[in-house]
Amino acid sequence: MMSAILAPSFEPRMTRPNILILMVDQLNGTLFPDGPADFLHAPNLRKLAARSTRFANAYTASPLCAPARASFMSGQLPSRTRVYDNAAEFASDIPTYAHHLRRAGYQTALSGKMHFVGPDQLHGYEERLTTDIYPADFGWTPDYARPGERIDWWYHNLGSVKGAGVAEITNQLEYDDEVAYHATRKIYDLARGHDTRPWCLTVSFTHPHDPYVARKRFWDLYEGCAELEPSVPPIAFADQDAHSQRLMLASDYQNYLISDEDVRRSRRAYFANISYIDEKIGEILDVLETTRQHEDTVVVFLSDHGDMLGERGMWFKMSFLEGSARVPLMISAPQMPAGRIDMPVSTLDVLPTLAQLAGLDLGEILPWTDGESLVDVAAGNRSRSPVPMEYAAEGSIAPMIGLRQGSYKLILCEADVPQLFDLETDPDELNNLALDPTHQKVLEAMKQTALERWDLQRFDAEVRASQARRHVTYEALRNGAYYPWDHQPLQRASERYMRNHMDLNVLEEAQRFPRGE
Repeated sequence: MMSAILAPSFEPRMTRPNILILMVDQLNGTLFPDGPADFLHAPNLRKLAARSTRFANAYTASPLCAPARASFMSGQLPSRTRVYDNAAEFASDIPTYAHHLRRAGYQTALSGKMHFVGPDQLHGYEERLTTDIYPADFGWTPDYARPGERIDWWYHNLGSVKGAGVAEITNQLEYDDEVAYHATRKIYDLARGHDTRPWCLTVSFTHPHDPYVARKRFWDLYEGCAELEPSVPPIAFADQDAHSQRLMLASDYQNYLISDEDVRRSRRAYFANISYIDEKIGEILDVLETTRQHEDTVVVFLSDHGDMLGERGMWFKMSFLEGSARVPLMISAPQMPAGRIDMPVSTLDVLPTLAQLAGLDLGEILPWTDGESLVDVAAGNRSRSPVPMEYAAEGSIAPMIGLRQGSYKLILCEADVPQLFDLETDPDELNNLALDPTHQKVLEAMKQTALERWDLQRFDAEVRASQARRHVTYEALRNGAYYPWDHQPLQRASERYMRNHMDLNVLEEAQRFPRGE
């Protein structure tokens, strides 16, 4: 039996800040050039942007949910975490920001999605307030041994585009409503002061991830929106690069006739779901402010990866092209000035940045990461080295790597022709400079940087071995009695509200905030 609730002692606050991480899923970073684009109805994110360091060119470590999130949490690329795809186990011995902060005295909690695969569903969090929205086992394992095979039961398909529209409740809306409820409830509880440690709360939504379905009142905000048409019209399959062709085949594009109206409806629902998430974030930030914790709290807003949204005829993620690989990243912290930073950065950088803001010893942490702290970058005191990306999941046939350095982006895969883009002169990435004689020096210099970092043959062998092991173990674990790894949130109903092992007078006083007003 747990002990009765006691009134807090109100010891002086620790000097370390609280940390609130607001994460969304599949939010295209080109829509956040400097906070939300003007056409987006996102007043709460716009208000947050006004007081934040805004990283206009932030990139995911890997453009797929589980690899991106494991890399964000650990500051390590997938080649180090071994989370290559959406069914690869995130090992328990890899330190995350939750581990580092908890070790330093923080209380840590997660409300929402993090797509952990494996029996460890905490990875440094003391508690998870919800279950995850996606499975935690090996069922979604790709197979490099069968290149070109489409696994219909779990691969993305363009049904999300054909089915775009309005609904008042969906699987995803139900999930995110719950995520926001538990997050606000947790912030109220943190304000009561029963635990005097500083806190780190991660709130992770699944929107605006497809399916492209939104509640009508948000859908109505985008009636006549000029941005419903993509900037780049569809590119014929034969004219797409090799990886984009594989992604089109993986999404079963040949069996769906996508009309211009399908595209407009999908983009409209996507924008509407940004507004839905903005409202949920507004509720959370409002509770943070009304409980008087906002001045002591660092707020981070980011996404795991983006969405192509019909640009050049492509959808979803899994690509190093801007719509898929670029994400919003905003950090509101007293140590970081509000304003726009154009230097390319990575979601890998969040862990060391949080560590520095929390006063942790970076000398102990940086060897564990591929990221760099952005505190000095925001102050203009240092540059970030070339930004790395990796992809080794469905739609690929060998590991892909990418580097963003200055205005250039390099994409390499041993199965494909190299790609080099100058994003300053070609923001839509329509002109591959890799075969341009005038850019050979840039290409060779960036390739040298890349190959000093990566051994592509070794990377490929490790991915194939991981896939093969998982195909064997998943088939075995699904044969006979099955024990799920999915997180089961602990609900201590006998410790909530009033119970007979509690003193009613103490309880009522302890659960009130503020007191004496």
